Amino acid sequence: MTRPVRPIGLAALAVFILLPLVQVVALSFTATLSHDGVPRGSPTLLNYVNVFRTDRLAASLVNSTIYVMLNVALCVTLALPAAYAFSRYRFRGARAAFFALLALRVTPPVVLSLPVFLVFSCVDLLNTPVAIALAHCIFNLPIAIWILESFISAVPRAFDETAFLDGHSTGGFVLRRLVPVIAPGLGTAAFFCFMFSWVEVVFARTLTITDGKPISTAITSLFGFQTDIGLVMAMTVLSLVPGLAMIWFVRNHISDGFTIRV
Repeated sequence: MTRPVRPIGLAALAVFILLPLVQVVALSFTATLSHDGVPRGSPTLLNYVNVFRTDRLAASLVNSTIYVMLNVALCVTLALPAAYAFSRYRFRGARAAFFALLALRVTPPVVLSLPVFLVFSCVDLLNTPVAIALAHCIFNLPIAIWILESFISAVPRAFDETAFLDGHSTGGFVLRRLVPVIAPGLGTAAFFCFMFSWVEVVFARTLTITDGKPISTAITSLFGFQTDIGLVMAMTVLSLVPGLAMIWFVRNHISDGFTIRV
């Protein structure tokens, strides 16, 4: 009885997961409103054409790419030395500080949205991708430190000592010897930072009132009295492509990122 049940269960799970995605893709190639020369319900590429013809939608793609890439670069760059310190050095309060970072990660973004808004309004960073990138560092930096600490801790200390005996400084060792060894960890950390920033909505809505809106807020702005569902689905498909590409890139290393030393 177990053998026929397993493939049936897997098939049902696959249908449950993939059916909404198939519907989204199908609707993105369907004219859900009548356009010049394109009757309603007919297959068309017009939805994707309209995405790039509409300035605010095209700009949202660029804004999302800018702030996500900036956030990933900042988090990975800052998390690497911090993770190395947590892994290799023992100091008073290290474990408490480490878990305090993780506690910060699970803080709801809406709790910090008003303080962050007030700070960024004072330094004239509102309505810019930079504001969103910096705000996301609050939540992405702890997870990046956690992931990289587990990868660095898996490297024997003798590896460090051998490099220091060869004349490497700490900075030179980290950049020239350690980074190639923990490259999968860097990819995993970049993946989690990317995914949070790409789909986050609270800071994206709070910090971009007039300009600099990302994909997440651009999609919600499309809903109105007469919503072009095909256009919404086209934007949704475009928003899925970078995430799927990142999953493919780090597919063999994601599970390693959940290892934590206590």
